[in-house]
Amino acid sequence: MTARMKPAEGAMTLAEMKEFAGFSSSTQRYIRRALDVGLDRDDATTRWSRDVVEAASIRAQARMYDRLPDLRAMIPDDSGLDAVEPFMAPLVTVSAFDLGQGRLPTFSAYRFLYERLLGAEVRPWLPAAFCAAAALPTLHPDLRRRLLQSISEAAATASGWSNRKPAFFPYWVEKVGDMGLAH
Repeated sequence: MTARMKPAEGAMTLAEMKEFAGFSSSTQRYIRRALDVGLDRDDATTRWSRDVVEAASIRAQARMYDRLPDLRAMIPDDSGLDAVEPFMAPLVTVSAFDLGQGRLPTFSAYRFLYERLLGAEVRPWLPAAFCAAAALPTLHPDLRRRLLQSISEAAATASGWSNRKPAFFPYWVEKVGDMGLAH
């Protein structure tokens, strides 16, 4: 007997796909690239680099993402302050790298990526990490303003978060040729 997806799971997957489709093409590309790097899906440099600058950026991203396994393991399960510092400092650092790339222009794009990189358990910590990283002086003031204005009051002050795991993980899709159609 094969496992079947429940209707609610299908609806949530579709909602995730729609959210991803609403991002700009450069944001979509960056998220797919970041997932390849962060989840060790493929050789990201071969697949995504168009020039030496982008190859260097991917290598830097890979070095930064070396912290992800440790971050996944130390996501605090409560709000006790003793667990916050060892988790938030590296999360803010990795987040600042991604935000500094200029391809995650909103909190929703950031949240979409980080839920997939780190898992559903990270959701309560994402608004704080995003705001901290977006406010760092290492980012250009215009970028800081745009990023901080992108987080809604509801997202910043949520009283609870879903623990449902993300279902849609965007992946590289090869372009299909004209498939022999008449011109």
